[in-house]
Amino acid sequence: MLHGLPMERDVTPFDPPSRITSLRSTRPVSPMLFPDGHEGWLVTGYDAVRQALADLRFSSRQDLGVLHVPYPTPGMPEQTEPSPQEPGLFISMDPPDHTRLRRKLTGAFTVKRMKALEEGIVEITERQLDALAELTPPVDLVREFALPVPSLVICEILGVPYADRESFQHNSSRFMERDIDLQDKIAVYVALSTYLSELVTAKRAEPGDDLLSDLARDEDLSIQELTGMAFLLLLAGHETTANMLALGTFALLEHPEQKEALRSAPELIPDAVEELLRYLTVADVFFRYAAEDVEFFGETIRKGSTVVLSLLAGDHDPARYENPDTLDVHRNARGHLAFGHGVHQCLGQQLARIEMRAGFEGLLRRFPSLELAVEPSEVKLRTDMNIYGVHALPVTWA
Repeated sequence: MLHGLPMERDVTPFDPPSRITSLRSTRPVSPMLFPDGHEGWLVTGYDAVRQALADLRFSSRQDLGVLHVPYPTPGMPEQTEPSPQEPGLFISMDPPDHTRLRRKLTGAFTVKRMKALEEGIVEITERQLDALAELTPPVDLVREFALPVPSLVICEILGVPYADRESFQHNSSRFMERDIDLQDKIAVYVALSTYLSELVTAKRAEPGDDLLSDLARDEDLSIQELTGMAFLLLLAGHETTANMLALGTFALLEHPEQKEALRSAPELIPDAVEELLRYLTVADVFFRYAAEDVEFFGETIRKGSTVVLSLLAGDHDPARYENPDTLDVHRNARGHLAFGHGVHQCLGQQLARIEMRAGFEGLLRRFPSLELAVEPSEVKLRTDMNIYGVHALPVTWA
């Protein structure tokens, strides 16, 4: 039985923990002992993770499971939403509650709507590249590019003033820390929720031309639900993409032949984005809770059991992808689990893809000599956060 959940990517900064992958071929659904002493399950194989994500017997409601605390147990990651259930945080709900709230947003994130926004996203990206080019290297690519681009985009879409970015970026980053003290976590959650509550209340009184205003016009939604939805959209809308842009650039710089392939053939960018999503899987662990006794891949999972899904291990499963620990921008990586699967599959995945395509294409075009300004071992990884990435990425160019 596995004791605790290893989180360190211990072969390279990009590969799954070897203690997890060693289980995958022998027992893809394995019992594990949590640090607080209760037993649960770890799912590592691609097929098993994908099926679990689509199986509604595995609930997203934290109140059904053993773990009821809104902060991580030492050595264990946590989901990004607090417990108990909060209005509007549909990521921790099951149908029909989840269905009702998510349906309010599906029209805003269709492929067609996202394509209509693509030109503006490219313009935002190019402006940030212009600002980057004015700086004297070395610079931190996270602070100067990877974080500003998705923050600017999601602020424009939601109608959140970008001038407030320092506050919400600080609070959302603190909220994502694994080992944050409970009182501190509550404080940053309250601060961010209070800010967003005031914002959606103002938009309900005087709606504008943005997504939060559209939601605020819906009288079926309470202010508390609007606040919870805004919290999820703002947090997910900049944290995940920012980490993909930064960690993806780090991966390309560590694989110069792949970087050169993209620079010389930009038409590979869309496939490369899918491969980087698979290879990195920055949202690497999801939690589910058995709503009933479940027979699953030859194991009996009892009602109330905590089930940890390793999306990272699934995306590196050799039964699904040949040479999965190799970054290959020519690979057809579609079907990866980086955006989840089933009813909770990432709502903003098309938006994230557009941002990443624009970001990687622009960086490689504008900065062909881009390289790390420090030794790879000196890059500080976000092993202390609920979404993987790098805290800073010092880069330079000729």
